[in-house]
Order: sequence, then C-alpha cells, then structure tokens
Amino acid sequence: MTSEKVTVQKVMVHVIDDDDASRQSLAFLLQTADIEVETYGSATAFLDRLAGVGASCIITDVRMPGMSGIDLLRRLKDLKVEAPVIVITGHGDIALAVEAMKIGAADFLEKPFDDEVLLASVRSALRQRDVDEKRHAERAEVESRLAALSNRERDVLEGLVAGRANKQIAYELGISPRTVEIYRANLMNKMQAGSLSDLVRMALVVGMLGGD
Repeated sequence: MTSEKVTVQKVMVHVIDDDDASRQSLAFLLQTADIEVETYGSATAFLDRLAGVGASCIITDVRMPGMSGIDLLRRLKDLKVEAPVIVITGHGDIALAVEAMKIGAADFLEKPFDDEVLLASVRSALRQRDVDEKRHAERAEVESRLAALSNRERDVLEGLVAGRANKQIAYELGISPRTVEIYRANLMNKMQAGSLSDLVRMALVVGMLGGD
C-alpha cells in the first residue's frame, strides 16, 4: 500500500461532477489517499483549463447538463488526450457505461460504489498510464535510432530481425558476407543493441515484425 501511495502522489486527478456534494466527497476520498485533486463543476470548465493543467487521470460523472461525460470522452479523443478516464454512472446506466468503454474510458463505476473500489480503479489507471508513457518513450527512442541508419543498414537490419543469416542477406542484397558483417556492426552500434535479441525487441517496439 505504501509503494502505491508514493506512485500516485506525483500526479493530479481531475474530478468532474455537477453535483457539489459528490464532487467534494470524491475529492476528500482521494486526498485522504495522498492523491492530489482538482475539481470542476462541468466538463466545459475542465476543458477550459486543460491546456494549463494537463491531466494524469480524469474522473467524470456520465450524466451532466450541457456536455455529458460521453461528450467529454469524445472531445478528449479528438484532442488526443491520453489520460485515463474513469466514468461514474448512476444505477441503470449500464448502456452508457458500455458506450463510454467503447469510446475509450479506462473503467466505469456504478453508484453507489465502495471507496476502496474507486481508489483501486484510480491506481490501476495510473499504473497503466505509466506503462503507456514508458512504451511511447521507448518507441520514440527506437525510431530516432532507426532514422540514423543508412538505407543499406536498414536493409541488413530487416534481414537480421527476419531471422536470415549473414550469407543469405548478402545474397539477397548482392553484396559480400564481409560487407554485411560491417553493416551489421555499424547498425548494432547505432541502435545501441548488445545482441540480436535486443534488435528483435526493438523491431517489435516499432512494429517492424507486426507487433505493437
């Protein structure tokens, strides 16, 4: 429990609910768990401040006057905001909850919900956000290294991660096996790969092998 609190102390959770009592209750619950909170009485109020505050995690009621929680999800998707969104629904709003999940909500909670269920949902969303951020950063780094390769080094890389031997790559490219070895050494250095398995992992990261 202590390690989880350390993880979430450095982030900000944004609570959006037009009901004052619900909003204050959620804020109090999160604050008692050492999670920093900002609250908003409407989705538009949150969007007005989004550029300035950023977002680590968003909790929004699904039914609100003006812009609903569903409308907010669609708007966040259009804006390419990747913060996880937890949707709070009333009893009987399962159809709306399912729609929210389809649009991209990380989770939905049906009122009334247990405090620990909400906290677990927030922590799970924040953990997944950290994983996603690391994955994006790793992909960007690998793509930067790939961009530094010459066309021929890229050809050799594609052959290597496809499982071809140096001689086979040499034959396909019309060069000598020795030249392939030179290109291989150069690209290993540029990619900062200590082994062929490192290269394969990097290829997976950027989708060269059909991975994500």
